[in-house]
Amino acid sequence: MTTYAIGDLQGCHAEFVELLEALNFDPRHDRLWLAGDLVNRGPGSLACLREVEALGDAALTVLGNHDLHLLAVARGGATLNRKDTLDAILAAPDRERLLDWLQARPLVVRETLGGEDTLMAHAGLLPRWSPDLAEGLADEVETLLASEQAGGFLERMYGNTPDRWRNDLEGIERWRAIVNVFTRMRFIDAEGRLDFAAKEGLDSAPAGFAPWFRYPRGDAARLVFGHWAALQGATPGSRVNACALDTGCVWGGSLTALDLDRGERTSVPSRVTHHPT
Repeated sequence: MTTYAIGDLQGCHAEFVELLEALNFDPRHDRLWLAGDLVNRGPGSLACLREVEALGDAALTVLGNHDLHLLAVARGGATLNRKDTLDAILAAPDRERLLDWLQARPLVVRETLGGEDTLMAHAGLLPRWSPDLAEGLADEVETLLASEQAGGFLERMYGNTPDRWRNDLEGIERWRAIVNVFTRMRFIDAEGRLDFAAKEGLDSAPAGFAPWFRYPRGDAARLVFGHWAALQGATPGSRVNACALDTGCVWGGSLTALDLDRGERTSVPSRVTHHPT
């Protein structure tokens, strides 16, 4: 059995199928970890949802910011953005079943793989959060999404405040801060404050900020993440064991899988001819 971690699909269904073929993936024996953002921007978001959901227990996926945006539009009263490619999902006859499945996905998955304590979250992990704490905080939001309060949370989920985690946060501020770390984080400062404006490469860091993986941790966990296409799968200057997986398939790059047992990477090129802008 082999466990592969795959970066952001973002509706790149044809490339996803091609990558599984390149891996000789067999759901009877192998498993997938998907780093979130299954949907949006690419042409095959509905097909991606259906494909991953059909894999059942052979696939584990964490929620990304685009996945949560879909849920917020469908169930929290949010509006579609001009660049969104979610209409096919919202109009699908199996929409509610797919949305139920997506809403039940975790923010974090964690196992010992290849002899390493391995944790995957869409955007990464704050340096001050241990894997145990991260699992506990993720569980708070996962429990909320499974409750009758889910719609109210999705309605109020958007926001850049608070921009720094504090243990005494409560209610919507606490939940929003947890979601922002797991699904939106790129650059942070030494106090753990998140910057939400800079989204490009490492040279776009605001003064006093650095990529979250350049801050030391108190553990040796392997951290697997997507979200940051501009990194192109690299984490230069990292002070932790961080594996970047988003190689920008929807932007004309590639879709990448990491063998979590052997550390080998496999990529297929993007088929996107009209890149979202």
